[in-house]
Amino acid sequence: MNRNRRALLSVAGALAAPLLQAQATRPPVVFYLALATPQSDAGSVAAFRDGMRERGQIEGRSYQLVERYAAGDFARAEAALREQMAGPGVAVFLAPGAAAVRLILRVTQAVPIVSVALHPRGGQTDLFDSLARPGGMVTGMSNFGEQLAAKRVQLLKEAMPALKSVGVLHNTTDPVFRAWGEETETEIRKQGMAAMRLGLTTTSAEAMQHNLRQARTRGVQAVVIVRDFLTSSLYRPISQTSLQLGLGSIAEERRYPQAGALMSFGASDSDQFRGAAAYVDRILKGARAADLPIEQPTRFELVINRGSATELGLSLPRTLVLQADEVIE
Repeated sequence: MNRNRRALLSVAGALAAPLLQAQATRPPVVFYLALATPQSDAGSVAAFRDGMRERGQIEGRSYQLVERYAAGDFARAEAALREQMAGPGVAVFLAPGAAAVRLILRVTQAVPIVSVALHPRGGQTDLFDSLARPGGMVTGMSNFGEQLAAKRVQLLKEAMPALKSVGVLHNTTDPVFRAWGEETETEIRKQGMAAMRLGLTTTSAEAMQHNLRQARTRGVQAVVIVRDFLTSSLYRPISQTSLQLGLGSIAEERRYPQAGALMSFGASDSDQFRGAAAYVDRILKGARAADLPIEQPTRFELVINRGSATELGLSLPRTLVLQADEVIE
């Protein structure tokens, strides 16, 4: 009996050995939880992969990148997150902003999070103690966000000297993005123009188009697009609909003017995700998120779509064009 038992244990051990070896050699998982879509985030994720390669991290060998996209659906994002947490462990989370960070922290506070688009104001300071000493599980890149709202409004006025009424297109389902909408509205009024809030609650292109048409009917001449996961999911139809309706539009990221919007001004999204790769690399090598200062951008890019300006009947001042990092013809 004992001999049979020893034989069974020997067979079981032989069968388990390859599984244990595979688990031991499996590369650490970097889990990207995105609330937008694969199409909207493709360039960002490519920049992250580039950043990891630059640091000698080889996907599939030294780390594994798992991507999940929710297309604006929080329940879907949470389900994907819980499914992943029930399986192989996550070494580091990669997040595109505060909304995803908060969702992760609701599910687990035991895994470090590297996020882009962190904002020292607008209700995000609960995520870290300070930029210099985050002190918790969250670190990454700050993009200043709506601290640049005044500059975006100023750029619109330079492009459209007769501008009198501006819409603010933003997500109203999240308190942070509602606050950013309020900040932008305040900046518009400070610069002597009327402001209209254009709230989004879904990724429905039809609902967004209805919003913009209503705004145009009520005299809105231009729109500031606040960066959030709903506007990111809709970046292409937002850019194209604005142009079709004769609305000058400005966003934070260059993909908007590339899709037909008038302008963008903000920190480079590619730079943000390459920077995030440096944090992930350091954490995989043993650093703690609490000890890694949040990096603030030092370079901001202005991208202008001159073709869209022409279609809008605008003659862009030379002084504005000379400020641009890129002019799309």
